[in-house]
Amino acid sequence: MINRMIQIQCKETLYTYNLYHITKAFFPNAEIKQCVDAEQEPLVRIELDDGSCFLLDAKEFEENKKKEDAQEKKKIVTKMVYRFLSEKTGQEMAWGMLTGVRPTKLAMHQMENGMNEAQAKAFLQEVYCVSEKKARLAVDIACREKALLSKLDYLNGFSLYVGIPFCPSICSYCSFSSSPIDVWSPRMDDYLKALCIELHHIAKETEGKTLNTIYIGGGTPTTLTAKQLEKLLNVVDELFLNEERGAELLEYTVEAGRPDSITKEKLEVLCSHPVTRISVNPQTMQQKTLDLVGRKHSVQAVKDIFHLARELGFDNINMDLIAGLPGENAEDMRDTLRQIEELSPDSLTVHSLAIKRAARMAQEQPVRDLHTEITEMVEDAAKTAEKLGLVPYYLYRQKNIAGNFENVGYAKADKAGIYNILIMEEKQTIYAAGAGATTKIVLPEKIKTENGKETNLIRIENVKNIEEYIARIDEMIKRKSN
Repeated sequence: MINRMIQIQCKETLYTYNLYHITKAFFPNAEIKQCVDAEQEPLVRIELDDGSCFLLDAKEFEENKKKEDAQEKKKIVTKMVYRFLSEKTGQEMAWGMLTGVRPTKLAMHQMENGMNEAQAKAFLQEVYCVSEKKARLAVDIACREKALLSKLDYLNGFSLYVGIPFCPSICSYCSFSSSPIDVWSPRMDDYLKALCIELHHIAKETEGKTLNTIYIGGGTPTTLTAKQLEKLLNVVDELFLNEERGAELLEYTVEAGRPDSITKEKLEVLCSHPVTRISVNPQTMQQKTLDLVGRKHSVQAVKDIFHLARELGFDNINMDLIAGLPGENAEDMRDTLRQIEELSPDSLTVHSLAIKRAARMAQEQPVRDLHTEITEMVEDAAKTAEKLGLVPYYLYRQKNIAGNFENVGYAKADKAGIYNILIMEEKQTIYAAGAGATTKIVLPEKIKTENGKETNLIRIENVKNIEEYIARIDEMIKRKSN
């Protein structure tokens, strides 16, 4: 594989983020060097390693676009660079020049402002160079999201996230805030104590508001012992699911996740509480791959735990898959999908591999050029979902995603994960507890931030370090205080 070097020079920082990610989409294995120089003459200069160069004259651009605001200028420059790179490579990106993680949010915004479905699709194609297929997918999902979210009272309602940042082992592709349970098991009770203190505070902060969804995620929540899990769920029940507060609860998810962390006893604990949705996540049904990426469970264990959950009465089980894992080809994915089809989950989330800098895999090996392979994998997954009667209900993208693809959640008509939609569309306040958790406060009106931008979303982040979270729990609580 050829190691490429690409230079990006900008006169303003306004353009650096978009131009880096657009260039990375076309050249995923390239080393990209960026600099900002307010004294340089061109507004943007991009030099490819074959000697070709994109130059944008600053004076000429400003004269022609002086009426445009900063965001519109950024969009125009991004599109010009996208067209240049597309011409040089002979490629069109499925998501065009979009660099953000929420394309459905863009489609929904246009429809809320009066566009019909056809107009919203045309908007994505014409303004952002999105392919017809992806534009249609984004609009279709946005329509389903609107219908599901119509049940919620954004102003008076909220959702709750509870983070358990521990895993049985750390997968090589993972960059989430999670830590190996064998290291942290002596501090689990201390972590739970701090977590429950934070939950008590959130309960006070949300008095008079309606709780719509609960999501216990991680990490892997079922790394807790059955006793610890029972303790946590009892606190959640006591604080948020009493007669006064729990009447409007639409969904209660526990991401059981890794089969090697799930036992019958833990599933029985979940059954004894009003949990409506769980996940049993294999990521792949290829044993060679599970061993390679550091997942310490077997394919058979996935099947055994899934069947056990069904026997205990769980009627809304999600499964996660990742397209593009190391060593896997389209045939491996087809075999995985065949086995998933036999299990017939109620929802299926298909991720395209995203390697972030924090992941071990990013440090050990270069990103493969998997565009063609992943295209086949993703399309096969969509066909399997259709066979199972599952329709796409939410979508998001990530930085450094292989092949510039997306992650799609498929579900039966009445089994869509409402919390998943809320976290993407950012229309309702989500209070989050735990190390590395981020609370998102949605305001009824926009406010101006310190940098002059307007927003109706306030993010309040907890520290990621577990020891610091335990030691600084009073500070985490203070950050959320009105």
